[in-house]
Amino acid sequence: MIMQVICDFQIHSKYSRATSPQMDLEAISKGAALKGLNLMGTGDATHPEWFKILKQKLGPPENRGVYLYNGIFWIITAEVSTIYEQDGKIRKVHHLFHVPDFETMGQINEKLEKYGGLSSDGRPILNGLPSPELVEILMGISKDIFVYPAHYWTPFFGCGGSKTGFDSIKECYKDQTKNIFAIETGLSSDPSMNWRLSKLDRFALLSSSDAHSANPWRLGREANVFDLERPTYEEIHNAIKSKNKEKFLYTIETSPEYGKYHFDGHRDCNVAFEPEETKKISGICPRCKRRLTIGVLSRVEQLADRPAGFIPENAIPFKTLLSLYEIISHVTGVNALYSKKVTEEHDKIISRFGTELNVLMNVDEADLKKITHEKIASAIIRSRSGLLKFKPGYDGVYGVPLFDGDREVQKSGQKGLDEFVK
Repeated sequence: MIMQVICDFQIHSKYSRATSPQMDLEAISKGAALKGLNLMGTGDATHPEWFKILKQKLGPPENRGVYLYNGIFWIITAEVSTIYEQDGKIRKVHHLFHVPDFETMGQINEKLEKYGGLSSDGRPILNGLPSPELVEILMGISKDIFVYPAHYWTPFFGCGGSKTGFDSIKECYKDQTKNIFAIETGLSSDPSMNWRLSKLDRFALLSSSDAHSANPWRLGREANVFDLERPTYEEIHNAIKSKNKEKFLYTIETSPEYGKYHFDGHRDCNVAFEPEETKKISGICPRCKRRLTIGVLSRVEQLADRPAGFIPENAIPFKTLLSLYEIISHVTGVNALYSKKVTEEHDKIISRFGTELNVLMNVDEADLKKITHEKIASAIIRSRSGLLKFKPGYDGVYGVPLFDGDREVQKSGQKGLDEFVK
């Protein structure tokens, strides 16, 4: 029997900085079930305390490399930050890896603790360890380890980001590129943007939430959907590597404009620009006269060798959604991150239809209107249909969905190029 597996590979535990203290297995399990996820990456398996908890609670695997706890399947995952010098430049790259068992993860931790204190953060900084050497170490432990760059386009720590200094995966991983089979695309890009680069064709495009809290509007905001005979470690990763469309069905994305680094800009100066506008001002902030943080859209435009709209033959499709909490929040005008009013409406809708992803992807508008306000029902359908517009995010500021047209932009006070160039 075929099982649909909806998974979020990249999250962080309570042992990571700027992460909710409630990010434990119990809270993550509960949030995942509300979302409609049935497989989670553990995140942070390099951290000694979290690693100990994972070993104690996940126990022996349900299937090879896949564990079962609180009704959710789990695979062992971790993210590390490598900082090193290459070609006269300081490089800062985040990497994700999936691990088949706790014995292998223990060997990884023994090797990596030589490069930095693993207990300092759930995503530890490894000093002086180049990206190729990291992959070589992992492959030397086990060829079953699945390693790939995290949030590929993010300016400061993405392998392809504007601040990292690499223009391709090969520049970053060199001879170890042969062991890289995927990239994680990050919130500020979607597959259609990545399809514009022929250099990325051989890599699978994965999407994960990078969640720092267990709320269902954070968990699974980006995810990966498979049809599998059994959710084993081997079957999951074979489907990814082969980009088998019968098994790797699609990814779930947020609109890339929602991401924190889609446009160019300066958050302190409250300015954001499209790529063509940035070119007109030579990448210099018109307020503070410092260089702008160049976002993902500009970076893709810089490196793309294909027009917008190009779709490779073997491309895995995707669906674009906005979380239910944020839809309710913006429609009602209650913009608090944790509003009792919004949460009550959010929970009422989910309790009626089972999971948030079912609400966002499947429930008919007529059925939605029976349980919630017609404006909320309409906004859910608009999100599902890809009709929502956004004020794009920039320089660490999330994008904002626009339910009231230009009025929302005017409220923000954010300045564009027309405010400076007459």
